[in-house]
Amino acid sequence: MPKKKTGARKKAENRREREKQLRASRSTIDLAKHPCNASMECDKCQRRQKNRAFCYFCNSVQKLPICAQCGKTKCMMKSSDCVIKHAGVYSTGLAMVGAICDFCEAWVCHGRKCLSTHACACPLTDAECVECERGVWDHGGRIFSCSFCHNFLCEDDQFEHQASCQVLEAETFKCVSCNRLGQHSCLRCKACFCDDHTRSKVFKQEKGKQPPCPKCGHETQETKDLSMSTRSLKFGRQTGGEEGDGASGYDTYWKNLSSDKYGDSSYHDEEEDEDEAEDDEEEEDEVGKDSDAESSDLFTNLNLGRTYASGYAHYEEQDN
Repeated sequence: MPKKKTGARKKAENRREREKQLRASRSTIDLAKHPCNASMECDKCQRRQKNRAFCYFCNSVQKLPICAQCGKTKCMMKSSDCVIKHAGVYSTGLAMVGAICDFCEAWVCHGRKCLSTHACACPLTDAECVECERGVWDHGGRIFSCSFCHNFLCEDDQFEHQASCQVLEAETFKCVSCNRLGQHSCLRCKACFCDDHTRSKVFKQEKGKQPPCPKCGHETQETKDLSMSTRSLKFGRQTGGEEGDGASGYDTYWKNLSSDKYGDSSYHDEEEDEDEAEDDEEEEDEVGKDSDAESSDLFTNLNLGRTYASGYAHYEEQDN
């Protein structure tokens, strides 16, 4: 028989568990609160952007750079961790920095710990927006993570993506592999799985966590805890408007289809009116030409005798 745990032993185990969780929480900082993703206002153009070594808009260097790992703007030299020694002098500005991170494009201070650990633990290593496929170097905004599928998002697409993230690719909540109701949903694959088909030989389930997705390995969530909705498509009679009896027929469907294909009916009416106006103008021009020809034919055989216009005026003057 194993020995019974005493109260002191239980308290010691609980304390060790709490300390372990605190250490884990210190190492995993929220992406929005990480120093390399902090908000920065440029000293020259006054535009707000992500923390970076050079301004995204005017390409100027900031007066007080922020370290991408520890978030400090001044080195106090309290420990001997600095690569560049400055005994008794506080270093700020470019005297404090030691490198630029290739992933987050931000300054890293000259501390030995920051220089050696930031490049491996940078949270923006593969930070590419899942919607617009832009990286950190392609836009000046901050990077966020979707609270449902945990993909990277830029500032322009974060709200629009999260509003439409909980939509399944299927028309029902049934499991992808069978016909049973899917209790677990993967928000990256946008699919549901039952209890049997969440068990995978490739991705192992960790103790105390939800089963991983058998397709991508992302942690699934229970469908009942989410506001999931299915994909809605309109085919045939479903696209037409409701008639008096409450049902929609194929007649309305073909009318809507023809209106979508050929555009607005008012547009065609305007074109027909313009064509009719042009035809009327052409007919009026032809009628005017015919009337001029008839009037000229009437005066061709008219004889007015000897007139000044005909050149006989000088003969009359001599006779007088």
